[in-house]
Amino acid sequence: MTTTTTPASAPTTPDAVHAPLEGSPGIPFRRLLEVERRKIVDTRSGAWLLGITALLTALTLAVMLIWGESDGLGFMGLLSVATMPLSLLLPILGILTATTEWSQRTALVTFTLEPRRGRVVVAKLLAVVLLSLTVLVLTIVASALFYVASTTLRDGPADWSYEPAVVAKLLLLLTIYLVQGLAFGLLFLNTPAAIVTSLLLPVVFTVATTIVVALERFTPWVDLLVASEPLMAGSMGGTEWAHLGTASLLWLGLPFAVGTWRVLTKEIA
Repeated sequence: MTTTTTPASAPTTPDAVHAPLEGSPGIPFRRLLEVERRKIVDTRSGAWLLGITALLTALTLAVMLIWGESDGLGFMGLLSVATMPLSLLLPILGILTATTEWSQRTALVTFTLEPRRGRVVVAKLLAVVLLSLTVLVLTIVASALFYVASTTLRDGPADWSYEPAVVAKLLLLLTIYLVQGLAFGLLFLNTPAAIVTSLLLPVVFTVATTIVVALERFTPWVDLLVASEPLMAGSMGGTEWAHLGTASLLWLGLPFAVGTWRVLTKEIA
């Protein structure tokens, strides 16, 4: 009888099993950013929210066209009015950007394809910044169309003066709204909790600082709503920028840092 022997295979170690494949650099960051950008509009909730935001903006412009005194506003004043509804809905869109994966249980797929969770968080941040730029461009186009209709129907003088500083401040304001929503979404990783907290907490904080007289002098430093008012009014000085920076650190930086830590360390069920 003859026996056939097979060579013994080399023992498999845990390090060998989990060793990364050479020549596989992972998902390119550009593709990751594109995926996160598409997630904002591909989901049903995100699409509906963007649609409602566009509808409210159009209604605001229509109200100004029919009943408002838009002749004295000028194009830049009209643009500032058109961005007012965005302050209510854009934070919710930022929240959905952070919480959709956890509420729909797709985080396991995301972090399996890209285990480096920090890159996903950075991609979400850049996606909402790009979204704020897109929203501002669309608002400018809508305001321009409205202003053309208004000056044509009323046969009044047109003021098309363009102020780049005002546009830059509006972009900063829209970015603050979206990043604040993203920060609260990362902090709670739960859509209802993040929405309720982001809407109620600033109001409660503002009421508390108004009631307690001793806190009034600290209000511009810690209340983001109060600190952002000069930005809309176009009266930003050194002190006002300091107020906005401090309030942004409290309402954006702190929840974003804690939320990022939660995403990096949270176990996925």
